[in-house]
Amino acid sequence: MTADLAAHLVSRLLIDALVLAAPLLVTTLAIGIVVSILQVVTQIQDMSLTFVPKVLGATLVLLVCGSWMLKYLVGVATRLISSIPSLF
Repeated sequence: MTADLAAHLVSRLLIDALVLAAPLLVTTLAIGIVVSILQVVTQIQDMSLTFVPKVLGATLVLLVCGSWMLKYLVGVATRLISSIPSLF
């Protein structure tokens, strides 16, 4: 295994991790911004007010995108495992 191949595998790993985490991260970020704006407007500073909507949003995203995320992860693992003989 060369350094170029290792760098390619690491970069591909980071891209795949970003693609898998993006739906959850974007959803919780958007919910956090909306709740923060509402807290500033209403001057309600309660920590549970930000936590509960984020958990509900993340749960909804996992219910909607969970099967796609699992299929994507299985595809990544299959590609990686099938490429092992050609790496050495």
